[in-house]
Amino acid sequence: MTRLSVNINKIATLRNARGENLPNILKVAKDIERFGAEGITVHPRPDERHIRYEDVLNLKSIVKTEFNIEGYPSKKFLELIEKVKPEQVTLVPDAENVITSNSGWDAIKNKIFLKEIVSFIKNLSCRSSIFMNTDLKNIENAKETGTDRIELYTEPYAKGYSKDPQNAVKNFSKASEFAFKLGMEINAGHDLNMSNLKFFKENVKNLKEVSIGHALICDSLYYGLENTIQIYLRQLK
Repeated sequence: MTRLSVNINKIATLRNARGENLPNILKVAKDIERFGAEGITVHPRPDERHIRYEDVLNLKSIVKTEFNIEGYPSKKFLELIEKVKPEQVTLVPDAENVITSNSGWDAIKNKIFLKEIVSFIKNLSCRSSIFMNTDLKNIENAKETGTDRIELYTEPYAKGYSKDPQNAVKNFSKASEFAFKLGMEINAGHDLNMSNLKFFKENVKNLKEVSIGHALICDSLYYGLENTIQIYLRQLK
């Protein structure tokens, strides 16, 4: 079965728009778990434009399912990870000024750097995951870092899905099979939504977890948060 981890960054964006505490991040995280999600994902960025570092510390004692913290492994990020010790740390190659993640790691160029970071994460008894495109040589080098998982960056699939689903998913199917044979587990995320998730799950084998935020929160404006989470879970099961 594939787990659903809900990224709550957009909830924090809404809260920050008014500078108060509505919606309450901690309450929303607890409700998301109560509604059936199997994990909570956050992606703190240096400018704290959505999730703040303080939020992550506060969520530590609230999240009862799986806590996944994404981000670029800066000194401040690694200090946060060391304090929280989440179940999973997902390494993302974000530049400071990006609006959202837009590429996977170049694991060939950054292999030594990533190997050091993965070792640091494992010493904290956290699972490591590296955000990746579908290039097989890159995935092979990710394996050499010692990472437990990769997370497939799925925006190219989402963009191609409406025109040609089979063509859009084929590289992801190959990448998943290749990574699994190398001994890594597979996550996926970015622009997966109510329309394209079921097809992705059916065609990408060995998928352990999807992390979904923006689309799920948008859908919840129409369907309600509890109902939306149940709809997404049905796409995965």
